[in-house]
Amino acid sequence: MDFLWHKVSEKEKEEIKKQAKQIMDSFEKELKKVKSEKSDDFLVRRKSQLREETEARCDPAFRQPFFDNAPRKEGDFIKAEKGGWKK
Repeated sequence: MDFLWHKVSEKEKEEIKKQAKQIMDSFEKELKKVKSEKSDDFLVRRKSQLREETEARCDPAFRQPFFDNAPRKEGDFIKAEKGGWKK
């Protein structure tokens, strides 16, 4: 399978859906095997529910392909709207 960006055919879409379903089904099966003392209580309690703000970093290996795939860009910015890349 080619992992570089390309137009996905209908056949590839179906194959991806099948693989995703297999992964989810096997995960569900394994998850059922997990034993927990408090199976009803999945609440995580922390001193602080918010993360500390940190300085953002940009990985150049990620940045270039991300910008190459952006449908609308202006200089160093991507023009986007929520759900705008979904078709």
